[in-house]
Amino acid sequence: MQQIRGKKVIAVVGATGAQGGGLVRSICADPESGFTARAITRNTDSEQAKELERLGAEVVAADIDDPDSLARAFEGAYGAYCVTFFWAHFSPEKELAEAQAMAEAAKHANLEHVIWSTLEDTRLWVPLSDNRMPTLMGSYKVPHFDAKGSSDHFFSDQGLPVTFLLTSFYWDNLIHFGMGPRKGADGELEFVLPMGDKRLAGIAAEDIGKCAYGVFKRGAEYIGQRVGIAGAHLTGDQMAAALSKSLGQTVTYRSIDAPVYRGLGFPGAEDLGNMFQVYQDFEGEFARTRSVDTSRLLNPALLSFEAWLEKHKDRIPLNVG
Repeated sequence: MQQIRGKKVIAVVGATGAQGGGLVRSICADPESGFTARAITRNTDSEQAKELERLGAEVVAADIDDPDSLARAFEGAYGAYCVTFFWAHFSPEKELAEAQAMAEAAKHANLEHVIWSTLEDTRLWVPLSDNRMPTLMGSYKVPHFDAKGSSDHFFSDQGLPVTFLLTSFYWDNLIHFGMGPRKGADGELEFVLPMGDKRLAGIAAEDIGKCAYGVFKRGAEYIGQRVGIAGAHLTGDQMAAALSKSLGQTVTYRSIDAPVYRGLGFPGAEDLGNMFQVYQDFEGEFARTRSVDTSRLLNPALLSFEAWLEKHKDRIPLNVG
């Protein structure tokens, strides 16, 4: 593996994705930092990988589902950013196996700092016996949360110098996940979430990588810690007001019940319906564990929702409902 003299190599899993890509770009944009990025991707010939190489990253082929390739990709690195992407396969068991493989590869490489991008295991709040929301896939309440949260022990059991980074709802979901405003029957735009009047912890996807970079730069200060990040905690009405101002047309927030959301029928609707119900029922916990001030300390360029909209409003599809 390439190693630049005097530079600490950070190996970044999912380097062409939202979180990993933000971290690689942050490292490459700060050439005097003492760090260099090793971008790990399955396809080194993709345009995203080539772009990272042009920015100055070392691009390395490895597959998160191939532990041997992962071990080689971590070799000689100072640290690693470890992340999984549930929505590629919808399998909690696959996420568990991927997290274990990354933890074992990090131990084998004797890394000095690992960041594990995680979420809460919601079953600690809503046990499987709790009928306020359905149990999914036989063993989970919010599968894409629970698999990550229950994987935390892989990193701590290995005795790794790990920071557990708790992420938040991506505002980018308004672009990519079909969660943006939709035209209702009256032709007016509606912003629909099952959040009632509660606040949703949200963040620009690019800021997750930037905050992770802030954690790496502070080194030992955050080893062994759980660090939650958010760009803002906003109600549906506040988000709709910001959307109205940015888009130049009225957007009205409409809250629906979680069971209605779960029944919308798109892939992952039940998982996301449960997720929003957890966000709503445990709003105070999410606000407590995801400090905007801490996020801004780690990433002084942290975007507000309004600033994110200014950058991305033209990419938000206004769907006909």
